Amino acid sequence: MSEILSQAEIEALLSSLTGEETTAAPAAPEPAAKSPAAPPIFAPATIPGSKGTVAYEIYDFRRPDKFSKDQLRTLQMLHETFARLAGSGLSAFLRTPVNIDLISLEQVPYEEYLRSINQSVFTILSLPPLSGQAVLEIEFGLVFTMIDRVLGGPGKSLNRNVLTDIERPLVRQMIERMFASLKSAWEGVVIVNPGIEGMETSAQFVQIAPPSDIVVTILFEVKIGSQRGAMSLCIPYLVLKPITTKLSAQKWFANSSRKQSPSQKRVLAFQINHTAVDCTVELGRAKTTIGSFLSLKVGDVVRLERETDEDLTLLVGDVPKFQGKPALQGKKLVFTVSQPIEP
Repeated sequence: MSEILSQAEIEALLSSLTGEETTAAPAAPEPAAKSPAAPPIFAPATIPGSKGTVAYEIYDFRRPDKFSKDQLRTLQMLHETFARLAGSGLSAFLRTPVNIDLISLEQVPYEEYLRSINQSVFTILSLPPLSGQAVLEIEFGLVFTMIDRVLGGPGKSLNRNVLTDIERPLVRQMIERMFASLKSAWEGVVIVNPGIEGMETSAQFVQIAPPSDIVVTILFEVKIGSQRGAMSLCIPYLVLKPITTKLSAQKWFANSSRKQSPSQKRVLAFQINHTAVDCTVELGRAKTTIGSFLSLKVGDVVRLERETDEDLTLLVGDVPKFQGKPALQGKKLVFTVSQPIEP
């Protein structure tokens, strides 16, 4: 006799057991009236063969949740700060408006993240003192737009999916600037020092975690002038595991709102007081034609729109700050401040 039951025998056995249970069960007494209770946490459902509804929650064992909702909210706030800082830094570097917006943040298996990526530049990075690696992915369209801006162009994209030996250092330079923003955004949780470990143009060579491991994926939308594209940051759970206890909104706000110590204030004041600034004394202004300007030669006199007894203007940077008069100190020409200029 075979020890394995067929599907028909299993169904017949289950139906017979269900029939016996229904026949033997006594009539249930009428339940007494109860006061209304709080709604159940789990969704009720009717299971065939059962006497009533059973509360359940759908759970996918292939995609276990490693982070709580509070931890995900903290990560979202951290990377919203990163997006704002990175956008400001790239705007100054590329000399054009750059807007970076966080679109989504979720935890998925690593293989699912790789399947969602098209042709992009993958930068493998380390985050010491955290162990492990993460990856920053930028679409080729955005990469070539930034390269074109760096080289003096208007920011046009190219239909290519490879980087030349000249383009790779330029991309590394831009990504290192973004790493400075990432470090600043993470200071409230942990001081990291991001570094580039490698750069690939194919997802099959980017193996920072086993395919089934859970990773946090942060998707950004990047706008550079009229061009726009996608950028994403992928961090494995094992990299963030040592600091999961710090990823609570309460601790993050407590760290970010702490007051500066007296020693930090002294260091900040020292650095500001010893910062060099450019000072310029404006003698006056004059209007002339292009022809007269081109015909100027040594010995010519240019008439200024300022009286000889008027005060001159001292500019700090490009901002008028003081008024005064020129004077001599030994053999040097100096400027005597008479009064400040009110803003």
